[in-house]
Amino acid sequence: MSKVKYYYDPESLSYRKIERKKRTTFKYASFFILGCAFFAFIFVFIASQYIESPKEKALKRELHNMQLQFELLNKKMAEAETVLANIEDRDNNIYRVYFEANPIPEAQRRAGFGGINRYRDLEGFDNSKLIIESNKRIDILQKQIVVQSKSLDEIAVLAEEKEKILAAIPAIQPVSNEDLTRMASGYGMRSDPFTKARKMHWGMDFTAPRGTPIYASGDGKVVRADSGSSGYGKHIRIDHGFGYISLYAHLYKYNVKKNQKVKRGDLIGFVGSTGRSEAPHLHYEIFKDGKRINPINFYYGSLTAEEFNKLLEHASLENQSLD
Repeated sequence: MSKVKYYYDPESLSYRKIERKKRTTFKYASFFILGCAFFAFIFVFIASQYIESPKEKALKRELHNMQLQFELLNKKMAEAETVLANIEDRDNNIYRVYFEANPIPEAQRRAGFGGINRYRDLEGFDNSKLIIESNKRIDILQKQIVVQSKSLDEIAVLAEEKEKILAAIPAIQPVSNEDLTRMASGYGMRSDPFTKARKMHWGMDFTAPRGTPIYASGDGKVVRADSGSSGYGKHIRIDHGFGYISLYAHLYKYNVKKNQKVKRGDLIGFVGSTGRSEAPHLHYEIFKDGKRINPINFYYGSLTAEEFNKLLEHASLENQSLD
């Protein structure tokens, strides 16, 4: 029961009941409601800053998961770029060399996209820069794949038209791995075993015992089997046609004669140490249109990927040659 309040009226010399006006009641009610609303707003504001709602927690977990997936995607793109770069390198330096096709310029393989802003719809978000960069990488990767695919199509056409070239190109290692002691020296600047001065080593040295079989690396015709070239000792030269000539030096003895036709894999001679040689080994060179080129690019027909990588590692060492 609410309390009843009275006041003393001096004119009537009596107590009168205090009547609350409706306006006053409305005012008090308004102040109360506004006060409640204000404190409610403060509470909600503070809670929103320091207390996560279930929906916010779910969104946060989803965002964290998306970031992890994004990192995995970037790693996969990096792996794909590495694999594609290896294919492109082989395409330019091996396949296109074999078929006398011009290498594809790096600028063409790595070209971006000019003109309009292709990524405008991705701007204005918290992670826009990261998203845009990833989309650019994917677009460039797709373009590189298209360029490489067209290049391989071109190589396939050349292969169909030039089966004779495939048989003629010196494409196997002239000494089998089972007979090798080691790959002593590769193509490039090396230390001379006699003068110790650095000079260009134009071929590859395969260390093997005297008498180890040497095989023709491609179809062709023996144009020399003699010791008439300074430093080479007993050596063989095979003309494969199409501008290719292979040379096998420091032989112990021959198994072919001048003008004899040979097939890839035929036994042509045996390892020795004749001429300007420090120890038994085969010095192997390849000429293309009269110019010496690196034989490392011509072993696709006889080595596994693991064997080729190991050979490449040894060939790149700047050590001392054996001739």
